[in-house]
Amino acid sequence: MAREFSRLDRIADQIQKDLAQLIQRELKDPRLGMVTINMVKVSKDLSYADIYVTVLNVRDVDDKTATEESLKVLKQAAGFLRAELGRAIKLRVMPQLRFHYDETIGQAQRLGELIQQARVKDGRPVANADEKSEDESQQ
Repeated sequence: MAREFSRLDRIADQIQKDLAQLIQRELKDPRLGMVTINMVKVSKDLSYADIYVTVLNVRDVDDKTATEESLKVLKQAAGFLRAELGRAIKLRVMPQLRFHYDETIGQAQRLGELIQQARVKDGRPVANADEKSEDESQQ
């Protein structure tokens, strides 16, 4: 019987959990926005871990600038974060941390807008969540 989760998946999950706590508790840089770690991919040889993050802009700057600054802070703190992860997770080799901005949320919003535009163009009404729940309750 095949195992449900591979070792790499378990390592990636543990890195994600511990890294989220470290970023929240240990990094005090004011340029760092509210960072969410969406996914961690660990290479097969454990040489690196790609960490995909999204950033919530909490300052009065545009989103692109806030994201770039937050990624810059994370990349500069990668050595510190790796050392702290090495203390928390007992591995022979702790992967190098590589931070990337996760663009899937922006792509999902763009696709949602395109779907709404197509529905309006076809003459179909755009259903809101409130209207849908009222229709279901009447049935």
